[in-house]
Amino acid sequence: MSTNPETVGGPQTPAAGAARPISRFSVIPSPRAAGVARGTSYGAPPARWQRRFAKLVVATDLVIVVVTTTIAVLAGLAGAEAADRARIVCGLIAAALLVGTLPLCRAWDRRVLGNGSAEFKGLGRAVVGAAVLLALGGLALMVDSVRIWVFLIVPLTGVLLVLGRFGLRKWLHHQRGKGRCQHLVLAVGSPESVADMVRRTRRDPHFGWRVTGACTPTGRGPEDSDTVEGIPVVGDLDSVNTAVRAKGYGVVSVSPAPGWGPARLHRLAWQLEGTDAELAVDPGLMEIAGPRMHITPVDGLPLLRLSKPRFTGVSRALKAAMDRSVAGFLLLLIAPVFIAVAIAVRADGGPVFFKQERVGSNGRTFRMVKFRSMVVDAEARLAELAEANEGAGPLFKMTHDPRITKIGTLLRKYSLDELPQLLNVVGGSMSLVGPRPPLPAEVATYEDAARRRLLVRPGMTGLWQVSGRSNLSWQESVRLDLRYVENWSMALDFTILWKTVGAVIKSRGAC
Repeated sequence: MSTNPETVGGPQTPAAGAARPISRFSVIPSPRAAGVARGTSYGAPPARWQRRFAKLVVATDLVIVVVTTTIAVLAGLAGAEAADRARIVCGLIAAALLVGTLPLCRAWDRRVLGNGSAEFKGLGRAVVGAAVLLALGGLALMVDSVRIWVFLIVPLTGVLLVLGRFGLRKWLHHQRGKGRCQHLVLAVGSPESVADMVRRTRRDPHFGWRVTGACTPTGRGPEDSDTVEGIPVVGDLDSVNTAVRAKGYGVVSVSPAPGWGPARLHRLAWQLEGTDAELAVDPGLMEIAGPRMHITPVDGLPLLRLSKPRFTGVSRALKAAMDRSVAGFLLLLIAPVFIAVAIAVRADGGPVFFKQERVGSNGRTFRMVKFRSMVVDAEARLAELAEANEGAGPLFKMTHDPRITKIGTLLRKYSLDELPQLLNVVGGSMSLVGPRPPLPAEVATYEDAARRRLLVRPGMTGLWQVSGRSNLSWQESVRLDLRYVENWSMALDFTILWKTVGAVIKSRGAC
């Protein structure tokens, strides 16, 4: 009986049986040739939700393209001097080019829909490609009225397409938050690496991966148990192909494990041919991606090449200029809020600002400014609260800190206490986006890995801010800060700034 991956809570242990050894040139038999019974799920098609979501994306894009071009033609936006036939022709060509470039640029590829930046990059390439082709055609045929299509209507359509995709993505994330529209994942590796994958997917439910089964070298979990982080172990490393074909997993995530080498990985990739399961492999490297990771073939062997991180140069200069200009603009924009908060804090008694020594880039110290959210003698009372510390590592964390004032509770909930840090950004000691600014006492306890956080300027917000703030453990905070340091880019900064708005409004991790 076929198993529907949408309704099964988790795969059950398949029948035992190791895959037979094969040589480099052996042919992997098909499920039918291998004697798999008719009706068995041996590589289930994409989940129903995935097919429906892809159709919804295509339909939304087509509606946006047709509606915008139709309105443009009817409104005469192609130019008052153009004849009706010319306007209709331009509209038809523009719509046809957009519809044609979207699939060519993989903007409708199911694998990129709903996650990551690849979806929006594909949209951008499609819109730019359509505009360029339309411009070249207009130039060749000497059609003057094509200019407004190239410089206004097509870009406007692109903006609407991006907004449509963003709305669909938020809807998809909402569904995934309820446990729907997820890919069932078989995690393969050592119990430790499987447990790490389970924790990561649970921390990031919007990505849509839900680990429902595991395969380990021994076929058992930690301490000879049947589960890893509550996930059933369905077999050993030789049972991966059997489990995938029996239960129709959508993703096979492979992490480093004893006895798992390139030859075995090749064999698994061949065995999974003919199924719809995607193979995701953890290369076992540190969390480096984006512009620093390149693939270099050597005699046909693809090698991952990691370029050095750059902490100086034109990009960093542009970042510093953007930080100061945006911070200055925000100070002018929020001046009324700034003054209102200052008056409220002052009415609570004590100074308006709280200044504290923090460590910046390359270990240089600076005075970080915040609106005061605690009682005046808060630092003096820290010692008496040491036993109530809920944080791990050098950070002090307390859910119900008695030192926080009434107005301070509101300020911290919406991060209003951090607004004066814009003055630090204008002064150059901080950035809008970066690692969390640490205390000197924290830096004194840093190991070598954590000290890499000091290679860049600390930020008002960062990956730690949009990933849980005070809900994060010390190790998770360090990991996120190091990920930012190793993979910094302007695109990453813009993404974090955008996500910060949602994190602040929803008060995620505030305390």
